Amino acid sequence: MRGLAILLALAAASPPAPADLTVSVHGLRNHRGAVRVCLTQRADLFLKCDKDPKRIAQSLPASGAAKVTFRDLDPGTYVVVLLHDENENNKLDTMFGIPKEGFGFSRNPAIRMGPPKYDQVRITIAPGHNEQAVTFKYIL
Repeated sequence: MRGLAILLALAAASPPAPADLTVSVHGLRNHRGAVRVCLTQRADLFLKCDKDPKRIAQSLPASGAAKVTFRDLDPGTYVVVLLHDENENNKLDTMFGIPKEGFGFSRNPAIRMGPPKYDQVRITIAPGHNEQAVTFKYIL
């Protein structure tokens, strides 16, 4: 019995298995520039993912942007934010506050008046392999 208790205690103390997330990219209107993918766990910063010091980000040429994989993540709640940075200036260009470049979020929420809410875009990443398809949206 004592050996079983020790094994249970060790199992409870061990960290969760790592997770991987593959994000497939859909709906690019052209192959200019780059696709920026940002992963954050911060509900207060998901719309400004680049401001999260613990963000995990990748950038790839738009001409080859089909999938991007994040490896060895801690399981938990995340938001995936994508930007089609057509002019490669590392920001979302806007006109009168309206995005001129493509963007996307995990769970592909409907975009109405303003950005989505955190609860519309958060996903749970479990140990092992996870997948998320994101379709770009263009307003202008």
